[in-house]
Amino acid sequence: MSCGEPHDVDCGEILQRVYVFIDNEIEDASSEQIRHHLEECAPCLDEYDLERCVKKLVHRSCGSDHAPDALRQKILTRLTQIQVEITTTD
Repeated sequence: MSCGEPHDVDCGEILQRVYVFIDNEIEDASSEQIRHHLEECAPCLDEYDLERCVKKLVHRSCGSDHAPDALRQKILTRLTQIQVEITTTD
């Protein structure tokens, strides 16, 4: 994905790190870099908002239930595969 505008950091790289950004599990320098990119890139901001909404929906639906480790790993693997597929088709 790209908005067609030049950025310090490629849109694809930002979107790969957006999950850890949403969870506040990223170092301050990278967090600021992502925040700056999202301020100037509407397509990435839209993707970020979508991911944040999905995360909230899952949290609300699941409450305080924790997914089994095997399920969590399958989901993370599939998300990685989807990101690779999206990256290679752009």
